Formats: sequence, structure tokens, C-alpha cells
Amino acid sequence: MKVTRIMDDGTARLLDESISAPSFWAVIPAGGSGTRLWPLSRTARPKFLLPLVRRETSLLQDTAERIWAMTPPQRTLVVCGSAHTVAIARQLPEIPEGNLVVEPSPRGSGPAIILAAALIHRLDPNAIMGSFAADHDVTDRPAFERAVRTAIRAAQEDCLVTIGLTPTRPETGYGYIERSDNIVIDDDGSTAFEALRFVEKPPLETALQYLESGRFLWNASMFIWKCSTLLEVARTLMPDLLDAINQIVDVWDTPDREDTIIRVWEALPESTIDQGIMEKADRVAVVPADIGWSDVGDWHGLGELIEQDSVGNSVRGDIVQVETKRSVVWSETGRLVALIGLENVVVVDTEDALMVIDRNRSQDVKKIVGELKRLSRHELS
Repeated sequence: MKVTRIMDDGTARLLDESISAPSFWAVIPAGGSGTRLWPLSRTARPKFLLPLVRRETSLLQDTAERIWAMTPPQRTLVVCGSAHTVAIARQLPEIPEGNLVVEPSPRGSGPAIILAAALIHRLDPNAIMGSFAADHDVTDRPAFERAVRTAIRAAQEDCLVTIGLTPTRPETGYGYIERSDNIVIDDDGSTAFEALRFVEKPPLETALQYLESGRFLWNASMFIWKCSTLLEVARTLMPDLLDAINQIVDVWDTPDREDTIIRVWEALPESTIDQGIMEKADRVAVVPADIGWSDVGDWHGLGELIEQDSVGNSVRGDIVQVETKRSVVWSETGRLVALIGLENVVVVDTEDALMVIDRNRSQDVKKIVGELKRLSRHELS
């Protein structure tokens, strides 16, 4: 394969990249409960375990299938909570039992991803690692694979790399990455640029400016790097966290592992890999990509992804409607759902809960979950 590499003096050189690359490992952080998809998604049954976009496979299974086009299950780690290990093992029987990394409690993506990187590094010191969320959807897999291959090549240049998604609207619920014009790698029609900065969830006016500029990309938390590079950067930016992770890794294959991970993990503050590492690191690259991505974040977004009727109703279940448009209906009970004269509503019918909301307020569903917890209705949250 011919690759254009930008040299230190600023010149471009066409190289034949026929040398074998370091082994590629994948990590799937599988945490969170998807509160904006309640009552379908619950703490005990989070959205990544559910067949949402496709009827036969869960979001987790879809994620694994995408990854396994590039690396085998034996080089795939899933970081998850203890409540979900059995379900994950059932859905992904190809993954060795030892590749399920159980965190005693949620501490954010920082500890989870750095622990995975340290475990991979002890097995394969030259490994390149990709981290991909368990609950996202991608429809253009060839484009996804091209972007990952380019990111791997940029990672070989000791960059911390993220895949940035071409924005399609002025979204205020996502973080953004601003890219420069400085090319790190130009590979097979896909390019890695130096990243300038990360921006958290901007207001609408700012998001409009980002969209018009063409220099800002959505941050979907897809990361690729050498494990050694990430750990080296963590040594500088998050030394206390790395010291704690190393305590766990040092006893990973001993009888002391369980006691150590519980003791050390509970003392960790919550942190994200974005804020702890990516926003502060010096050598960060971003690969712009258009891969048909969605975070399947709420009922409005899920309604955009599933099949629709002629008047824009997105339906999973048995429905009869009269003069009802652009609504989302999801029923798991087998009961008939009948709608008359409605527009832009969401109806979700499960065995123990029924929700009806204005589709424009899909983001507010998490407030219901908060209220259930306040009322100690934990069996429903």
C-alpha cells in the first residue's frame, strides 16, 4: 500500500508501507444504562445489550462484529460491570473468559480504558489499541475500516488518535474536535490531521459556526493509540491514576487480584479519557470520517434509525393509527397500540411501564429515571 507521510521538514514522501504493523487490539467499554431510552433500557438491562437498530443483534454484538473484521475475538477486551458479565458472555461467546475485565463500580472512561491498555501492554508491549463504545451504531463499515486503518498508521507515529465524525447538523449534545490543516498521515484516501482542541457541548449559535467552518468534527469517543504511548502520556497527565492501575495489573494473575482491585478501584475519582488525556496531550491526531454513525442516544434518534411508514411513524410492534404522523411506537407486550390525531409523540410499552412523551423532549426521559431513583423505585430504574 502506498502511503503519503509528512516528514519533519514538512515535505511529503510516498512510502511503500509493506512492513508488518504491530498487532491491533480492541477494547469495548460497556458501561452506562442508557437512561434516555427508558423504559426499555434499564440499569439491569442497558441499551448495549438490546436489539435496537437491528432486530436480531444487540448494539454490543454489532460493535464486536465491526471490530472483528480487523482483529480477532482473542485480541478483544470488554470492560464492564459485574451485573452484566453473564449477559455479555452469552452474547459474545467468541471472547475468552479472561478478556472480560470487570470493574467493581463505574469510575468513568479514564480508569476503564487505561486499565485495559495496561493489561494489553503487559501481554503485547508493541500493541496498538482501539477503544470503541459498545452502544453506538455504524452503517458504513468499509468507511469505518478505512478510518481505523488510517488511525492505526497515525498511532504508529506515536500520536493519540481519535476518529472525528463529519457533523450533519448543529448538534448541541455532542463534543467537538477542531482539526488543523497539518497532515499527519494521508492513507488510501483517508487523512489524519493534527487536532487543535476539544470542545464540550457548545450552545446552538456556536454549533452553527462549527458546522459552517468545516473544521469541527463530532467526538464519538473512538480512540486508537499505542498502549505504550497512552501509558507514557498518562504517567505525565494522570500519574496517581496510573500508579493505582499498576497496583492492579501487578497482581492480575495472583490470588490478590480481587481484593486489590476492590480496594484500589473504590478510591479512584471519576474521570474521562477525554478530559484527563485527550484534551491535555501534546500529540493528538484526528481522522475525519463519514461512517453512518449514531450514538442511539434517545427515542427521537432511535426513531430516525428504524423502519418508518409512509407518514414518518417509526414502529416496532402492533399499531393502528388514524391521522398520526412522525411518531415513535415501541411495544414489547404484544398489545395493540392505537393512536388517533397525534403528531411527534413517543409511546413505549413494556411489561411493567408505559411511557408517552412529546418526541421533542426525548432528552428529558432521564429525568423520569432520576425521579424513580428519588422515590426508591429501583426495580423500574
